Amino acid sequence: MKFSIINIIVSALFLVNVSSARSDVGANNYSPLRGEEAIVSAKLSEEFRWLKEESYVWSASKYEQKTSEAPSSVSIITSDEIRKFGYRHLADILQSVSGFYITYDRDYHYVGARGFRLPGDYNTKILLLIDGHRINDNVYQQAFIGEDFPVDIDLIDRVEITRGSGSCLYGGEAFFGVVNVITKKAKHINGVEISAEGGSLNTYKGRLSFGKNFSDNAEILFSASGYDTKGNKQLYYKEFDDPATNNGVANDLDGDKFNKLFLKMSYNDFTFTGVHSSRNKDVPTASFGAWFDKPYSSIDRRSYSELRYDHSFDKDTHVSSRFYYDRYTYYSEYPYEGIREDESSYLYYNRERDVSEWVGCELKLTRKITDKNNFTIGAEYQYNIHQDMTSYDDDPYQITIDSQNKSGIWAVYFQNEFKVTDNLILNGGLRYDHYESFGGTINPRFALIYSPLDKTTVKLIYGTAFRAPNIYELLSDDWAHGRVMLHPEKITTSEIILEQRFGKYLQGVVSGFAYKIDGLITQIPFTETWTTFENTDDISAKGIEAELRAKWENGLSASVNYTFQEVKNTKTDDVLPNSPRHLIKTNLVIPLMSDKIFISSQGQYMSLRKTINGNDIEDYFIMNTGLLCMNIIKRLEFSASVYNLFDKIYSDPGSEEFRQEIIEQNGRTFRFKLTYLF
Repeated sequence: MKFSIINIIVSALFLVNVSSARSDVGANNYSPLRGEEAIVSAKLSEEFRWLKEESYVWSASKYEQKTSEAPSSVSIITSDEIRKFGYRHLADILQSVSGFYITYDRDYHYVGARGFRLPGDYNTKILLLIDGHRINDNVYQQAFIGEDFPVDIDLIDRVEITRGSGSCLYGGEAFFGVVNVITKKAKHINGVEISAEGGSLNTYKGRLSFGKNFSDNAEILFSASGYDTKGNKQLYYKEFDDPATNNGVANDLDGDKFNKLFLKMSYNDFTFTGVHSSRNKDVPTASFGAWFDKPYSSIDRRSYSELRYDHSFDKDTHVSSRFYYDRYTYYSEYPYEGIREDESSYLYYNRERDVSEWVGCELKLTRKITDKNNFTIGAEYQYNIHQDMTSYDDDPYQITIDSQNKSGIWAVYFQNEFKVTDNLILNGGLRYDHYESFGGTINPRFALIYSPLDKTTVKLIYGTAFRAPNIYELLSDDWAHGRVMLHPEKITTSEIILEQRFGKYLQGVVSGFAYKIDGLITQIPFTETWTTFENTDDISAKGIEAELRAKWENGLSASVNYTFQEVKNTKTDDVLPNSPRHLIKTNLVIPLMSDKIFISSQGQYMSLRKTINGNDIEDYFIMNTGLLCMNIIKRLEFSASVYNLFDKIYSDPGSEEFRQEIIEQNGRTFRFKLTYLF
């Protein structure tokens, strides 16, 4: 059954009349498994402070400020929402917020923002942070948002999403926005916590976490988790429907597994964080011309360590510094069909191994000069020790890529927030980044924030951002020779935002945006098998994001958001591939037993999109539902979730490396989860 936009809007408005909204709130500072009702009730009251007070965000300006004063449109997703909606990974979280949408090619999850997510782009236009630490690697610039996200989702305290150009503070990749994942502290666990889950497609996951406060100024949090799924036993692709390729059926090639380790230790003003994750994904799609129905996988390993120092000299002066080491490796063996002289076929592999390694530091000073003036200045340096890509065929042995690279990046930035009056703020920032590869780039951001009424805020924002060509793109020409002619992409964004509170429980946000991209780096066919990249296109876009949300102290909450976006190639006037014009999302949580039992539902509608060949992909509506039980048995939490409840058949577009024009997504799946605190 096809759902029309009108039907979805009517359903959404019905939900709003029942209730409305996800809370854009800061940290949800409690573990769900304390046991005593009085403690839980007290913590619930703490969670609902946003009904009477302003919520705060760090990521918009690199210091804590009210969301109404932030120079950005902000969404905040809390750990409470993650549990109630049964989110499995960061992609699920981003799928729920206005203006964002997710595609999946059965290898990686990709995020689109404000109508832009070209097939073949490896999440290079969203900057992903964990506690302010950059996660995008230095070879592909990829933001990992699926099972490859380095930290277990149960360790997330909140996710701060700041939309718009962010290069004025963060540099490259902060093109459409910044997603900052704030992890929990030891007090959120306060003991030993174990979690086990299982679900459809032979899916299993386990986690062990330990958190302890040794004193007021010392704490430790450690966690280890593992995940394994067999995936779909069979997947059919009509493009390979031939007896020579098993009639288009890929057997037992959809598995996925990961292991993750997390350590955070704090003492006084020092915090050390260590992260390691390893993910192995079977690939059923025979991408890059691989031999269909032959097993191969993508292996991603991501790790980092960071030492951070934060010190406040007084209430007006704060200094922060950090030193870090990062490493990312990718390994895959692509199976190919070779032909002997007697015209018989044989199996050989193209083995690819990429190594990226870098170190860096940042120093930042925030100074409140007067009651009306808040000034931030900072500097960063990153040295890329390895940006190495190697690839070879094993039979006959032939090197296809052998590239070792090193490079450096340094940057300086500042931002000044000036309160002209009690209800008018001028915010301006500027950052200069210098790359050894192409030189320097300057990116400003300016915001005027006006509150004509106590519960009304209007924001006018203008900014630019950039993305430098990465090593993968530079080496894409015949996989051997660098494309030195590639230059950075540039985006200019203008926004007007209206934020309105209606009484104690209801909030609304409407944003209008327009942006222009110059010199878009685009994936184009190079041979029948390989692709390359060029600065080929300019893009223009306009759109509206609107959200209405509400939350009551008994735990009832709901939200509805709608996004309209029109994104075109300015040279051809064509709508971009994988750019839906309409997005509609609804979220509802109903308490069944005080603060112990909750049910949830989510509806997600995406209008039709174009494939890279210009054909239409059918629109779709899917619904997810969940049940959360807390402390029915002391210290025990149980949840059950069903995804794609009505078993809707829908697809996402493939990119140039796929023979498939569209890639079908999962039907109905389910998950059960138990968590216990000792």
